[in-house]
Amino acid sequence: MEDKQREQLGGNPDWMSRLPEELLDVPLWNLALPGSHDSMSFSLDVSSPVVRSESCFLRLTDRLFPCCTRPCVYRWATTQLSVLSDQCDLGVRFLDLRIARKPAGSSKLFFAHGIYTLITVKEALDELAGWLDAHPKEIVIIACSHFESLSDEDHAHLMEFILLLFRGKLCPPQETPTLRSCWSKGQQVIVSYDDQELQHPGLWNRIPYWYANSPDPKKVITYLEGQQRQGRPDGFYVTGLNLTETMFYVFLHPFQSMRMLTLNSLSLLLHWAGEQQPGPEGVNIMCCDFVGMSEFCSLVVELNYKLVGRACRKLPASSKISAS
Repeated sequence: MEDKQREQLGGNPDWMSRLPEELLDVPLWNLALPGSHDSMSFSLDVSSPVVRSESCFLRLTDRLFPCCTRPCVYRWATTQLSVLSDQCDLGVRFLDLRIARKPAGSSKLFFAHGIYTLITVKEALDELAGWLDAHPKEIVIIACSHFESLSDEDHAHLMEFILLLFRGKLCPPQETPTLRSCWSKGQQVIVSYDDQELQHPGLWNRIPYWYANSPDPKKVITYLEGQQRQGRPDGFYVTGLNLTETMFYVFLHPFQSMRMLTLNSLSLLLHWAGEQQPGPEGVNIMCCDFVGMSEFCSLVVELNYKLVGRACRKLPASSKISAS
């Protein structure tokens, strides 16, 4: 992303280090953190096959008419446009990484959203590690999930790679992370691993993600408000502003894309987001598609200043997410 475009959108590469003193001891799950939905989808490979977890109908269509199916999946599955370091420069502090093994026998792991990516897990996380070195007071939450076609051996190698790459930067789930506590220990990375059968004391459990599964922004807001009335989860959780297309919707809008759908809905979704409040009973992580095409990140960061000047009590220790 060009510097001029980043400046126009309100780049926030070091926003955590600039928060007021009053917020430095607030648990991170009581702050408002911008996140990107399907963070690696900018790298989708339009020539790759549809992933195995998709419907039988879509996989059959892909086998018979790949020249039509794959470009369509690409248009609707692409939800971000820039590499992880650019997303972090904008202010993103939650990365939604959906990991997969391609069917063609390589031992390398990739990402997937409908189809597979060109960039490997190693390449993406190495880039992120370099960004963290350059921004020592910024903390990023990495949510690893889906694990399309991974074997037990793949999981073991992936966890070993994550633990070695981030080493002393990892914040373990036994702690209540605040900015001040993380800075004092050199911790910059929180990794959630969404597989209940695999456990490691350095990795966190799955982080709940609220999403409405609808292409209608009004229904998304109605769903999120319904979830809020029931009470937020303990610890970290995600409020998803992302829209979800259905097969029927795609059939009715053959020349549209997720980008067009999102841009047409952003005004309403961002207005709702700007009315939210972080804190023990408020929002925490907020995720959006195409984070570089609006002031979403700056808007979410600004929500934290609503906490200044009022008491910000901490959640009890029992609210922490346990190790996976």
